[in-house]
Order: sequence, then structure tokens, then C-alpha cells
Amino acid sequence: MPEGATSSAFTPERLRTNQGAEETVRQLLRSLLQSGQVEAVLALGKTGTEERGVAYSLFTEPDAFAMDGDALPLLPFMPANGGGLLSRLTLGGALARPVAAVIRPCELRAFIELMKLNQGGLDNVVLISSTCAGVYPLGTAVNGNLDERVSSYWEGMEHGELDEAVRPTCRACESFIPEGADITVALFGEEDLDRQCTLYLNTERGAALAQRLEGTTVTGNSERAAIERSKGERDAFRQKLFAGVDVGMTGLIHTFGRCIGCHGCKTVCPICYCQLCHFDSHDCEREPGYYEGELRRKGGLRVPPDTVFFQLGRMAHMALSCVGCGMCSDVCPADIPVSTIFSKVAASAQATFDYEPGRDLAEEIPLRTFKEEEFAQVAT
Repeated sequence: MPEGATSSAFTPERLRTNQGAEETVRQLLRSLLQSGQVEAVLALGKTGTEERGVAYSLFTEPDAFAMDGDALPLLPFMPANGGGLLSRLTLGGALARPVAAVIRPCELRAFIELMKLNQGGLDNVVLISSTCAGVYPLGTAVNGNLDERVSSYWEGMEHGELDEAVRPTCRACESFIPEGADITVALFGEEDLDRQCTLYLNTERGAALAQRLEGTTVTGNSERAAIERSKGERDAFRQKLFAGVDVGMTGLIHTFGRCIGCHGCKTVCPICYCQLCHFDSHDCEREPGYYEGELRRKGGLRVPPDTVFFQLGRMAHMALSCVGCGMCSDVCPADIPVSTIFSKVAASAQATFDYEPGRDLAEEIPLRTFKEEEFAQVAT
């Protein structure tokens, strides 16, 4: 059992504080650093290089989590998938000292998938997540509109509503409740987030870390009604979103024909972890004779070639572990709905294997298992 995991003797608790959500989280992280319970916190923060620059950073100073500090732990923004960053941080083995990570549900699920692929570990990692109403596209910050959107974002959170400006895959996400976190911050559908906040203490470690916070133990789940309503709305949007893309061969050739071969989607995908991708290797480089031969044979050819093959190859490798974070669509310069296509294919593949990425660390990825009796109807 990983350190901090819930034991059979531990009953998860709910702690209601008398402070707003942002101040509660900031106070929690500040106290963890001040007390030495963690050495650093991985969270979003100001970069200091630009007025609106935001990036994941490792904070070691408690003052970073003051209300006017550089840390922005609950900002609805994802400049990179935090699960992939946490994987890199823990890839070398167990951390010498505990580090807390504030990440969203899809980032947490990505980290769990990467751990299944031996790309990280839980030792000395404290996981803090929250119920999620999505994040804004990268362009929202680049264009200077992020500050304007945040206030409406939080207002919608209190009513259990999603801002239409968040990433489309966020509006279609049905896995917005984190699984496997030591502490879950209840945000979605919570009334008066400026005055109170509920923390779900899911593990013994999570409960111990929250002891310094003042509050009362509560029962029930005040988010439940909003969560159920949001699930219905997200499902309806998901069906509409998926209906807008053709994942048949003709549709994929037409859509991925716009691909310019930059491989940006692969670079930001947390599940694409290979140090050298086959599609970036010498095996995929074309000699001048190839182009000459294709010109003679076809009278013309697309440059760069094999863009559809690249997308199909990537899809085959990671569809079962796709967490629908939306990073790939966000960085695509050709405006291809990569995440929508991958999410639609992934939903079908994951349902076939009854597999949900990030649901359980002990659950093997189907691509890594073999069952002789599986899909017997295909074999016959």
C-alpha cells in the first residue's frame, strides 16, 4: 500500500473551514511549508518574467502562498499537464523529502497512468486536488483575458455551472471528481466559496496534514446535487461534441490532412513519455529519392508526408490512457480538434475493456496485459 493510502481502519473525513476556498488552500500549503511537513509545493504561480506569465513551479517559501504571493494554486489554467511534470519529478526514484502537488483530476489521472508505466512514484508525494469546472485555453492568458474570466468562473462554480469559455474537453469531461488524492478541495456547487470551504480528507496522511486548519467536521455532501446536474449537462455536451467529428478513416484522413507535422500534440501529451518517439527518429526521415519517386508515381505528394500515419500511430499507443486534458487541441497551430477525436476514440476503446485511466493504480493498462480468453469472438 503506498504511503498515505487509506487503510481499512481509516474513515475519510470532511472538514469545513470558516475561510474561503482560496484562503483555506493557501493557509494549508503555507502551514505545510512552515512546519516542515513538506519541503516544497508543486503548484501554479506567476513566472515573474511577464505580467500575465503563469507556469507550474516548485515553491519552498511559505510567503509564496500569502494572499498576495506568487503562487496561484486554484487558478483555472493548465499551461502544462501537471501529471506529466510530477512524473518527471519522481522518475529518478523516491523523493528525499515530502513534496505536495496541487493538480486537477485529469492531471492526477495522468500521473497514475504514468506510474503504471514505471514513469514515476508516490513515495513522499502528497496529492491535493479539487472538484473541477475546467480550465481556460492557453490563448485566454496570452490574449490577456484570463483575469476577466476568473471572477465569472468562480461565480459559476458556486452554482455548479461551467463557463462556456473553458476548454471543450473540460465541458465534456465526466471525470471531474478526483480519485486517489490525499486531500480533495470541494469547489463545485459549494455555496459561498468566499466564506467557507470543505476539505475531503481521504487518507490518514491527508487528515494529519490538515490538523493545523481550524474548522468543524461535517457530514453529507453539499456538492452532490450540483455534481449530478453537471454530469447530465456534460454528457449532453459530450454527445454533441463527439457528433461533430468523424472518426472513420475518411473523416480522419480529411481532418488530420491539415496537420503540419509539428508534433506539438505529442510534446504536451502527458501519456506520450518516450524519450525518442519513433516519429521523430531517423526511421521516419525521408530521403530525397522518396520524394522523387512519389512525384513520378503520383504526380504530386503532400509535404510533410505521413501526418495521418503519425496521428493514427499515436492514437493506437495512448488512447486507452487518454485522460482528455485537452492540451493537444490547445497547442495545435492548425486548429485540429485533436483532443475531441482522441477522446471519442478513447471512450470507445476504454468502454470495450471496461477500463478508466487513473481509476486505480493497481489496475493494469490493457495494452500491458494478455488474456487468452479475451475477444474470443474475434479470434473465431
